[in-house]
Amino acid sequence: MSLFEDIRPYYDTEVNDAIREIIDHPMLKAMMNFTFPDEKDDYWKTLMLHCHSIRDFQINFIYPAIQKVLEKSSSGLTTSGFDKLEKNTSYLFISNHRDIILDTSLLNASLYEHGLRMTTSAIGDNLVKKPFLKNLARLTRSFIIKRGIPSRELLESSKRISAFIRQSLLRENRSLWIAQREGRTKDGNDMTHKGVLKMIGMAADPGENILDYFKKLNVVPVSISYEYDPTDVLKMPELLAKARSEAYIKGENEDFHTLLNGIIGQKRGIHIHIGEVLTEQIDTISETVSGSVKQLQELADLIDQQIIMGYRLWPTKYIAYDLLNNTTQFADKYTSEEKELFERRFKKGVDQNDPMATKSFLAMYANPVANQLKIKEKPLID
Repeated sequence: MSLFEDIRPYYDTEVNDAIREIIDHPMLKAMMNFTFPDEKDDYWKTLMLHCHSIRDFQINFIYPAIQKVLEKSSSGLTTSGFDKLEKNTSYLFISNHRDIILDTSLLNASLYEHGLRMTTSAIGDNLVKKPFLKNLARLTRSFIIKRGIPSRELLESSKRISAFIRQSLLRENRSLWIAQREGRTKDGNDMTHKGVLKMIGMAADPGENILDYFKKLNVVPVSISYEYDPTDVLKMPELLAKARSEAYIKGENEDFHTLLNGIIGQKRGIHIHIGEVLTEQIDTISETVSGSVKQLQELADLIDQQIIMGYRLWPTKYIAYDLLNNTTQFADKYTSEEKELFERRFKKGVDQNDPMATKSFLAMYANPVANQLKIKEKPLID
């Protein structure tokens, strides 16, 4: 059995059999009826049963589904920075993470539109507990990261994931997406968890400097921003528990409910920005910082800077910043109509008599503005 047997995506030779397992599943029917509203089921079923590779499945079924999601729940997707990427080069995309499914789906749609290879993408096993979702994840080239495992198993699991990442990037020349931290950012503070970088670095050769290894991986920070977070109100119980230093326990179907709301909920504008390929910047860290612990922290800080500064600040972010800080500092960044729309959503979803709730909701939108202001006060790493 392969070292990666229980975490890897399907091989192309397995795709058709996997499709046949789910072809009559009601969730697939719902997806395809949404994607092809004017066609009978026989249309997409016939096409799908002739599908024999992940690429074919993504292009013929997932890509049009994403276009329909954009049409129904957004004012469109814009991108920047994709011209920095070369067609036959693999990249380690380290990204902020706001939506369970759409972040990677939209990135892959954009890569496809720019003539670039789509990624292998990390997904937590808590999101694919239902057999249908696990099947679908593997059909869209996702690999599974196990969450909540005992500490004695965590090291071996991390080594296996890092080995899989290395194989994808360096042996298969396949780009890979991973979030900068475990789980989605819920408070708007996009910060890279150093543990993620340590895990990736486990696959370095014995005695190899960890930054030399990261140079091989072609690290590229990615920023994705949504004008409206369709799951903003759903995030409130966890944010409030954190603010009150209370333990938060997810509901049984909370992840699935959030997943669906993220897909169908209104987002308005969406933007994906591709940051710099960090080869030269990693060289600078190697030359100026000693010790692997400090070097990894510098790399994490560099990724944070790139993600935060690449994040598109929509009017909603400036509105929330001004409301939170009782100022009109960014009044030129939004219209009265945009402010009224945001306030209507804010007042509908949040108890206005709870100061902690109002502060947490506004901070979720305002923190990207505050974080950019902090970085502008100090020079970026060259």
